Amino acid sequence: MEERKIKIAIQKSGRLNEDSLKILKDCGISIDNGREQLKASARNFPLEVMYLRNGDIPQYLRDGVVDLAIVGENLLVEKGKDLQILEKLGFSKCRVSLAVPKVSNFNSIKDLEGKRIATSYPNTVNEFLQREKINAELHIISGSVEIAPNIGLADAVVDIVSSGSTLFKNNLKETITILRSEAVLVASPTIDEDIRPIVEKLKFRIQSVLKARDSKYVLLNAPNDKIDRIIELLPGMRSPTVLPLAEEGWSSIHTVINKDRFWEIIDELKSIGAEGILVCPIEKMVI
Repeated sequence: MEERKIKIAIQKSGRLNEDSLKILKDCGISIDNGREQLKASARNFPLEVMYLRNGDIPQYLRDGVVDLAIVGENLLVEKGKDLQILEKLGFSKCRVSLAVPKVSNFNSIKDLEGKRIATSYPNTVNEFLQREKINAELHIISGSVEIAPNIGLADAVVDIVSSGSTLFKNNLKETITILRSEAVLVASPTIDEDIRPIVEKLKFRIQSVLKARDSKYVLLNAPNDKIDRIIELLPGMRSPTVLPLAEEGWSSIHTVINKDRFWEIIDELKSIGAEGILVCPIEKMVI
C-alpha cells in the first residue's frame, strides 16, 4: 500500500517561498525542485509541496486540497481567520502599515476621517477603521499600491512593509502599524486523522529547528570557586555541564543560551571570571 503524503502549500515565489523551502531543508527534507514546477515531492519524507498564489492558499486549505500551508499571518487576518495556526515560524517578518505622502500634515489617526485609502487588504483596513471609529473611502488595488497617492487616486495607503525602502522611493512615510506579521504553519480544517502522525512529526522537526535558531551553544573556562555563581547566571536546558580541566582548580562549563539574552549574559560571565568563551551555532535541538 502506497504511503500517504501530506500536501503543504507555499507561496510560488519571493522571500516567503525561499524561507519556507529553507526551513523544510533544515528539517532534513529533500525536495526535488524543478524549474517552474507547480508541485514537487520530497525524497525522504512523506510530503508533497504545492506552489500556489499567496491569496489562493486559504481557500485551498478550507477545501482540503492541501493539508498544511506556510503563509504570513497578515494573509490569515485578511482571508483566513477561521484557519488554525499550528506554529509561528519566526521568519519573513513584516508589518501592515498606514503610509501617507511625506508632505502630508498627518498628525493623528483622526486625520484619516473622510480620506481615500488604497490597499490590497480591505478586510484588515475595514476592521482597523471600525475599531478606531473612522469613516474613510477604500480603493482596493491588486499590486503596487504605493503609487496611488502620486497619481491622485488616494490620500494614504495600507500595505506590507519590511524595510520601508519602497515607501521611501515613492515619497511616502510610515505612520501607523496596523498589525505585525510573521510566517506561520497553518492546518486545513478537513485534515485526515490518518495523516496526523506525519503532521506531528513535521511539527516536531520544525520546533527543533526553531529552537536551535534561537539558541547558541556556549563553552567557557572558569575557576572552581566561581562555578556556583556562573551556574546561577546560565539558563541552560536542564543544568550546565561542568567538566574538570587539566589545570587544577579550573573547570569547563557547557550550556545553551537564548540569543536574545546572549550578550547580556556573556558580559556578566566575563565580569565574574569566565575565560576562553567559545560560541557555536546549533543545527537542531531535540528536547
